[in-house]
Amino acid sequence: MVALLSQFKFKKAAVLSILLALGVLLAACGSADKGKASEPVELTISAAASLTDALQEIKGKYEAAHEGVTLAFNFGASGALQQQIEQGAPADLFLSAASKNMAALVDKQLIDANKQTNLLANELVVVVPADGGSELASLNDLAKETIGKIAIGIPESVPAGNYAKEALTKAGIWDALQAKTVQAKDVRQVLQFTETGNVDAGFVYRTDALTSEKAKIALTVDPADYPPIVYPIGLVKASKHAEEAEAFYSYLQSAEALDVFKAYGFAAPGSASAK
Repeated sequence: MVALLSQFKFKKAAVLSILLALGVLLAACGSADKGKASEPVELTISAAASLTDALQEIKGKYEAAHEGVTLAFNFGASGALQQQIEQGAPADLFLSAASKNMAALVDKQLIDANKQTNLLANELVVVVPADGGSELASLNDLAKETIGKIAIGIPESVPAGNYAKEALTKAGIWDALQAKTVQAKDVRQVLQFTETGNVDAGFVYRTDALTSEKAKIALTVDPADYPPIVYPIGLVKASKHAEEAEAFYSYLQSAEALDVFKAYGFAAPGSASAK
């Protein structure tokens, strides 16, 4: 009887030891899983070229505060970016320089109407080379013989080019300037053409002009001559990182992000000026 009792106690102790060891092992595994970093995420943001400088600064701030999240920007003309998204190109967010491009994607149910909003505003200006560019009192001065080539974004795909076309049409000189017009793929190329002296004048946003030391603002186009320049932002429904995309979407509307945009000359939608 004593032998059986001792054997029972031994087996009980062995079972308890095994159970205790399993408990420690499971706890260790649980702690390891809990402390394990989530998979790295790369967000692709298709954004109007005029947002390049501001978003690059925001990228550094955001990535430093959000470990594991990388922002990859696809900068270009808003119309071209819209077409890329329509054709299935990967994108998590879209920042357009015109409402119509965002509206087109909402209509095609590629962006949720409840997850898009107007983020920024801007102004249209005419720039000339900084070293001796021509003085301009009005848009009509662009028709003078002293002005040779004029750069403008392709109106069909570049919002700034479309705004410029509307202003020139209202001034009654759009047709007369066609022989002088050099079309560019986006506002940054317009700025480059002007900086290098390949053209005598170019239509860009005020924010683009403020980034350059080789071009200067010769004329601010009357805002009454073209539709309000609004930058909407929206979440792409096909995003594979919806949670992280929405977090960045919200961040871009925060005071910290808006302060960066304002430093580059952008304004809040509905404000009187983007100066």
